Amino acid sequence: MAAVHVEDRDGVRILTLDHPPVNALGYALSAELCAAIAAADGDASVRAVVIRGANGLFSGGADINDFSIAPTPESKTVRDAIALIERSEKTYVAALEKTALGGALELALVCDARVASAGTRIGFPEIKLGIFPGAGGTQRLPRLIGANDALQFMLKGDPLPVEAALEKKIVDDVVAGDPLPAALVRSGGPKRRISARKAELGVPGMALFAAPFALAQAHAMVPPEERGGYAAHKLIDAVGAALELEFARGIAREERLFEECVRSPQSAALRHVFFAERELGKIPGLPPAEPLAIASAGIVGAGTMGTGIAIAIADAGIPVTVIEPDDAQIERAKQTVFGTFAYNVQRGRLTQEEAWKRGQSIRFENDYAALADADLVIEAVFESLEIKKSVFEKLDAVCKPAAILASNTSTLDIDAMAAMTTRPGQVLGLHFFAPANIMKLLEIVRGAATSPQALLTGIAFAKKLRKVGVVSGNAFGFIGNSMFFEYQRQAAALIEEGVSPTRVDRALREFGFPMGPFAVADLSGLDVFRFIEQFVGAPFARTPLVATLVERGWLGQKSGHGFFRYDPAVGKGREAIPDPDVEAIVAELARNAGIVPKPDVTDAEIVRRTVTAVIDKGADLLRTGIALRPGDIDIAWIYGFGFPPYHGGPMWYASEIGYTPAAKELSRA
Repeated sequence: MAAVHVEDRDGVRILTLDHPPVNALGYALSAELCAAIAAADGDASVRAVVIRGANGLFSGGADINDFSIAPTPESKTVRDAIALIERSEKTYVAALEKTALGGALELALVCDARVASAGTRIGFPEIKLGIFPGAGGTQRLPRLIGANDALQFMLKGDPLPVEAALEKKIVDDVVAGDPLPAALVRSGGPKRRISARKAELGVPGMALFAAPFALAQAHAMVPPEERGGYAAHKLIDAVGAALELEFARGIAREERLFEECVRSPQSAALRHVFFAERELGKIPGLPPAEPLAIASAGIVGAGTMGTGIAIAIADAGIPVTVIEPDDAQIERAKQTVFGTFAYNVQRGRLTQEEAWKRGQSIRFENDYAALADADLVIEAVFESLEIKKSVFEKLDAVCKPAAILASNTSTLDIDAMAAMTTRPGQVLGLHFFAPANIMKLLEIVRGAATSPQALLTGIAFAKKLRKVGVVSGNAFGFIGNSMFFEYQRQAAALIEEGVSPTRVDRALREFGFPMGPFAVADLSGLDVFRFIEQFVGAPFARTPLVATLVERGWLGQKSGHGFFRYDPAVGKGREAIPDPDVEAIVAELARNAGIVPKPDVTDAEIVRRTVTAVIDKGADLLRTGIALRPGDIDIAWIYGFGFPPYHGGPMWYASEIGYTPAAKELSRA
């Protein structure tokens, strides 16, 4: 079936890209497009060409799969199609609809005019894959809107509403409905190739001689190459070529820099993340089933997690009822809801009307009977199995027979909760990460009896909430926390051997984590860690480290003292200040336990020990079937624990460094 359809109208040739689902500009479509462009160029009856997409969508851009396929001498890419348009004497117009991303936007930029339907999104998301626009985008966009604006747009990688693109003159017209009629009108206009223009900085009053300074400033504002900034620095260099070189030489430099990015380990890791995320909803061996439509939801518990979950559900347009017996806690929850939506209005993320509507969709009650009609109810009470089992027993009695019941537990046995109901097939875990309305990860925990419908409902619910849903089997800590406990255990072992908490945290931040393990522990609360220790079966450390700090009342940020000190006058009480007293306590505990200090531990050794502990546990989760795929683990750790995505996640990183995981689960000793 043809991927490019051809139609002639009064001397205008319409080329329609038709390669579902997103008209990706892969080798096959690009070959047909090149042939169609060449044919139009050689046809004297054709005075202009309009390029559009089929099925109400222009194109999602290049086919990422092609980066892993070696091209043959006969292979054609969107670069070849763009080069043909560049050389053509005919007028070309792009009719954009719904989406024009990456290579699709580059295809539009080579055209003489761009017309878009209202609501279309355009963008260059390549930086998120460790690459940058490599089909002329870094040369044409700076010549169109100025190098400074172009650079900011490409470095962010976020799509831009076409209405904003019109203000920047990236597109020429925005119309309601089908853009083809307006594109046909534009096809009667003259050639206006961007390549004939001169690139400028786009900063008022800044002359071209200031370009080296501006580019140096841009390099200084992005992460170092070795910490995820490789593609960003190459992108800045490519935009610099648009300022310094004539067009053809700039295109050549862009192509060379682009190929360097494609071959980089960072891009390979980020492309792995891209594909792993798209595999999440594919569950091997799962019988087909129709997810339950969630028209209303319920939550039991209006604490920090319950309130955050309620906000996330309201943000998705689903009304939610929260059950909470404590009136004072209800008032605190209402204040949190009000404050969150008010903040989003201040930030321009919501209108007052939208904020009011979402706030009104959250209803607080104190009687379980208010959940009688809910399609999905999530328990978010204290992390005690006995309390949670009691909640499930009550929910089973009041919820309608078709309702799905879920637990937000971070560690506990889903099957034990399901056993308290007459509907174990409709029970699963939905483990939100704090803060629940912000964090992207949602672990979807499948119990022994969880039905295909319930599991698929959980997956669909995650998408509805714009969360990244990772399916896990039912084991203590599931995927994320079971690995995190080993990470924290190894970090504790390092400080018992004489490495300061400051050094451990700094080494792991340098590796790419946003926070070190001890700052994370202080943020979560050491009392929480002490509570979890009761279930792990042994302390996180070989010494009573956490218990000792908790006994002193050093609970972390909330008490102003944990592994670090926190001063309200320094960083609003969130900046970790090294504490010699903690180091002295750790040293004494280690001596009493007979632990031999290791004074020569390097930063590389800190990273190796902590990260390989995570990898070893991940390998065990794969062996036991708790995790379905290595990529699922990688996604969970990137979105839930801040593992640097340019390292691809812990399991990808293992292959990157040539590490073979341990064959069995690490000892808890």
